[in-house]
Amino acid sequence: MKRLLPYIAVAFFASVPLWLQDQYFLHTLVVTGIFVIAAMSLNLLLGYTGQLSLGHVAFFGIGAYVSALTSLGFSVEIFGLQITHEPWPAVVGVLFGTIVAGLCGYVIGKLAFRVRGAYFVIVTISFAEVVRLVSLNWVELTNGPLALPGIPPLTLGFEWTGYATLWGKAQNYYVVLATIVLAYILIKRLVYSPYGRAMIALRENETLAVSVGISVTKYLVLAAVLSGAMAGVAGGLYAHYIQIIDPMIFMFLNTVTMVIMVITGGKGTLAGPLVGGLIFGIAPVVLRSYVGPEVQWILYGLLMILIVFVLPEGIVPAIERWFTRKPGSASAGKPAGLVLESSKGARS
Repeated sequence: MKRLLPYIAVAFFASVPLWLQDQYFLHTLVVTGIFVIAAMSLNLLLGYTGQLSLGHVAFFGIGAYVSALTSLGFSVEIFGLQITHEPWPAVVGVLFGTIVAGLCGYVIGKLAFRVRGAYFVIVTISFAEVVRLVSLNWVELTNGPLALPGIPPLTLGFEWTGYATLWGKAQNYYVVLATIVLAYILIKRLVYSPYGRAMIALRENETLAVSVGISVTKYLVLAAVLSGAMAGVAGGLYAHYIQIIDPMIFMFLNTVTMVIMVITGGKGTLAGPLVGGLIFGIAPVVLRSYVGPEVQWILYGLLMILIVFVLPEGIVPAIERWFTRKPGSASAGKPAGLVLESSKGARS
């Protein structure tokens, strides 16, 4: 049954546009799905290597801006040289956004992994703030606080199949769902490969991992590149779906939202960001139907605190522990913390 669960979940979410009549709620699911992709990318760093990045929104925003500018075109003067770029297809823009965000992940990884803990957090926050200030003040390129409007939607297809422009919410929903599935498969294959096991070993005991020949820089930078590229994909999808972006995309609140999705769902688990992302992506919309904005955010915060206190390891690990616990087993009478210690490395 556990093996069938992902297929059942994909089939259910694939059917949603067929019976859901509320277009606003469908729009919420599209945006939530985009942030789930970003949370999955953060989980690669936070969950599997143990490195907390509080500047992850920078990769998301870089993917959005590069993709938007590639598809819109621009003309900008750099060091006296006028550079003009003609508009390219939106799909190419998303590809470029992914590559540039991955390259930024490589640079930041090489620089930041020379430091750890609080220093790494400070480096990532500083990087996000620098990128935000560039987007805000380089008006000739980014239009600054006036935003970049008129970003074209994605167009998919080939010459022999015909092209389809994704104007509708349902079309974008399926693209986001397909991207989530691909990201899930990619992360799963990585986690169960020698590369993923090396990352987990570094998270669990870096000194011991180094002593058996695991390169800290190699595997942590690899995680940063993949994480940045995935966040760039999410940013590109966001830009072409919303069709307008501004420097507010780099808000610290967006990073906090990704962290909440990962922590509450269960960091270091494949399904954690999916579950946490769904809960905290949909919760504001559901609460808005019953209470005012002020009470809504209070309840949102209380829900987050309640989950962290009651299920400190996250929702997915708690559910897995519940279903795997057997009456009379050695772990049945142990405190939750001891049970988790004994089951580390066996999460899925």
